[in-house]
Amino acid sequence: MSVPVKRKAERLMSLDALRGFDMFWIISGEGLIHALAKATQWPALLWMSGQLHHTDWDGITFYDMIFPLFLFIAGVSMPYSMQGKLAAEGKGKIYSTMIRRTLILVFLGVVVNGLFKFNGYENTRFASVLGRIGLAWFFAGIIYLNFNLKGQIAWFWGLLIGYWAAMMFIPVPGYGAGVLTMNGSLESYVDRLLLPGRLHDGVHDPEGVLSTIPAISSALLGVFTGQFLKLNSPNWTMLKKGFALIGASLVLIALGWLWNFNFPINKRLWSSSFVLYVGGFSVLFLAVFYLIIDVAKLRKWAFPFILIGSNSILIYLAAEGAVNFLHTANYVFGGLIQHTPMLWQPVWTAMAIILVQLALLYFLYKNKIFLKI
Repeated sequence: MSVPVKRKAERLMSLDALRGFDMFWIISGEGLIHALAKATQWPALLWMSGQLHHTDWDGITFYDMIFPLFLFIAGVSMPYSMQGKLAAEGKGKIYSTMIRRTLILVFLGVVVNGLFKFNGYENTRFASVLGRIGLAWFFAGIIYLNFNLKGQIAWFWGLLIGYWAAMMFIPVPGYGAGVLTMNGSLESYVDRLLLPGRLHDGVHDPEGVLSTIPAISSALLGVFTGQFLKLNSPNWTMLKKGFALIGASLVLIALGWLWNFNFPINKRLWSSSFVLYVGGFSVLFLAVFYLIIDVAKLRKWAFPFILIGSNSILIYLAAEGAVNFLHTANYVFGGLIQHTPMLWQPVWTAMAIILVQLALLYFLYKNKIFLKI
């Protein structure tokens, strides 16, 4: 699957950079912040360290935004990657490519969950982050290819409102309707009914079956954004587009906050309010990156993120266990690190891991080697 490919001429550098920024926190960034917070005890770093943990149930942290931001970015890419192929190849060829990509992502997700350390069917977790990305992206792609913008918007709201209605009004045996707890929610009940093997939390899986439905809307929000950025009109300069996205992001954040009073913002349930609230921040992040990188042309600072974003799936798989970056970092830098104060050694180790990862990604980038799925 990893082969040398040519880079496309038309590409949003800000999108690659934002993808890399998003992935950075998963592969090594969080470890650096945790180590710095422990070493310095600075309030700002302690707050950042606290933001790099998932919430237990209701509520939101920055870490809860990483996964939906990646799905949003996948949606933004869709108009750029599919529009030319649609004219040249037709829907049939695109469908076959989409099915192949989705199946590969579902399989890789189970691999990340430990498939090759097989400990029995009942102990194998089949739901996964990569699987949700593949499925939500696939269904968002089907909607994008078969409906105009008005129809796409109808699907976006229909999925969110339909999910809310199901969660609030369909009763769960032993609990009733509208019980939004880990045990009593309809989403958890459907997971227990339909998901094979092991659930992430025993009675619930954050990447479960029913909550994949609103995740499609997370991807569709990216599709809308991508279509807007591709819009070729003298009335919409790049600068105007950037500020329009900021305005749209504030509206989405406000709508998500308001819906939170009835349907709490909850990443594990992927609640409709969560889609809007985090979707708003996703649009805001892209707007800021777009204005700085693509409009103002200030790009050098973002190069490390572009390295990560250009090979995001590869580095994710590597960081999730395919490569022992800690071992490599200790082998290269351990001799120097051991002569530093004990309190700061985890900080230098975290930085060494980042350097090793970036060195690998730079080698791949310079040799035009990208994992294409």
